Amino acid sequence: MVVTGFQGVTEKSEAISTLGRGGSDTSAVALAAALKAEECLIYTDVDGVYTTDPRIEPEARRLNEITFEEMLEMSSLGSRVLQIRSVEFGGKYKVRTRVLSSLRDPKLGVQDELSCSTLITQEEDRKMEEALISGIACNRDEAKITIPGVPDTPGIAHKILGPIAEANIDVDMIIQNAGVNGLTDFSFTVPRSDLTRAIERLEKKVIDEIGAKKLHTDKNICKVSIIGIGMRSSVGVASKMFEVLSKEGINIKMISTSEIKISVVLEDKYMELAVRTLHAAFGLREA
Repeated sequence: MVVTGFQGVTEKSEAISTLGRGGSDTSAVALAAALKAEECLIYTDVDGVYTTDPRIEPEARRLNEITFEEMLEMSSLGSRVLQIRSVEFGGKYKVRTRVLSSLRDPKLGVQDELSCSTLITQEEDRKMEEALISGIACNRDEAKITIPGVPDTPGIAHKILGPIAEANIDVDMIIQNAGVNGLTDFSFTVPRSDLTRAIERLEKKVIDEIGAKKLHTDKNICKVSIIGIGMRSSVGVASKMFEVLSKEGINIKMISTSEIKISVVLEDKYMELAVRTLHAAFGLREA
């Protein structure tokens, strides 16, 4: 059976449409789920999922296994191995997904080929001992907007971010400082490519309405994240991350956490140094 890799139909009109960049990943996982396949093999231009970008850290290591939850975090934070929707679909329908290289010698045996790949699976199916950190993701497509002197009143976040959402601009990290004398500072990040549109929306619909005097922007930032389900059962991970960055003289501008992820916003010029230093500090070079 041969199926086109990135086409589908719209939900309402059933018009033929494309699924976007990496849409063939989603098609493959959806077909595997429908056919109740044991595994979905996705051949791409890399031979698996690495602990971080090998172009930044030459000692990055290919992972034998990773959970859907970890892979979803890595995909959303900058890793472009698989389309995010394919990972979501695989996790929802429990389709074990394997990433392999399409550039390998076609004469390789099946077992040799499978041994040079990464299996994405459910957390309960992992055979290996749970690692503290599985990978490090980084992203330069970030810009920060800060509005100082915002009234510290209920609903102020909606007044600021509502027009941003109406413009279909994704908001990532958000920080609202503790109020002083009824005023606070409100900061958030958006994709760097959407910064100009975000500023236009704020200046047109928000600044005067909330009584703010100005806004500040910073395009020279990046986001670095450590991901691992091992964080659920360990303490001190954030402290170690912050200590490692501090020793390199890297200042943290913003922090965001979840159960299996810690993200920090840094000056753009420190991204490669931060990734390499954290990769070594958390022992990701070792198998």
